Amino acid sequence: METRDLTGFTVSQIEKELTRRRNIITGLKTLRSIFFSLIIVAAVTVLIAMLWMPVMQVHGTSMDPILKDGQILVAVRGLRYVERGDIVAFYYNDQVLLKRAIGLPGEVINIDADGNVYVDGKLLDEPYIEKKSLGPCDIKLPVTVSENTIFVLGDKRAFSIDSRSSDVGLIYSERTIGKIIFRVWDLGSFGPVN
Repeated sequence: METRDLTGFTVSQIEKELTRRRNIITGLKTLRSIFFSLIIVAAVTVLIAMLWMPVMQVHGTSMDPILKDGQILVAVRGLRYVERGDIVAFYYNDQVLLKRAIGLPGEVINIDADGNVYVDGKLLDEPYIEKKSLGPCDIKLPVTVSENTIFVLGDKRAFSIDSRSSDVGLIYSERTIGKIIFRVWDLGSFGPVN
C-alpha cells in the first residue's frame, strides 16, 4: 500500500481514506477466502471422482447406439450396484472397456446361432440392441456365471469383443470399475444412461 502525508487533510478526508483502505483489505481477504474455498472444492471433487465416481470417455462403437465415441461418462464404483442391463466399465489389458451386464452370479447364459440370449433358459428381452448376432464367440456355451463375476456383452453384437471371447471371459469384481450412471458430454445427450 502507498503512504501519504496526511498534513492538510480534513478529518472527513482521513476517515474516507481509512474506509477505502479497510475496504481494500476486506476485499483481499474475501478473494483469498474464495480462492482457498475453490481449491478445497476442487480437491474434494477430484477425490470423489477417483474413489467413488470415476469419469471416463467412450472410445469405439461396441455400445452403439446407446453410447457414442467421444462421450464422457460418470460411473459409480462397485459390482454390488450392477443389475442386468446396466452398462459397466472394467479393466481389460490396460484398457477400460464398456459393456452391458447380461449374466449375474449363479445364472446360466446361453446364446443361440441367431444371437438370441437366454438367461436360465428364458429369452432375454434386449430393446437396446439394433441387430442380434452370435458375433465372435470362442467359448463353450452355455456358461454358468460364477460368484463375484458378471457376463457382459456389447450392444453391437456382431463386432463386440466381450464375455463371448475367452480372452475377456467373465468379469471379476476386482476388474470392475463400476456401473455407468450419467453422461456429461456431449451436451445433446446429457443425462442418465439407460
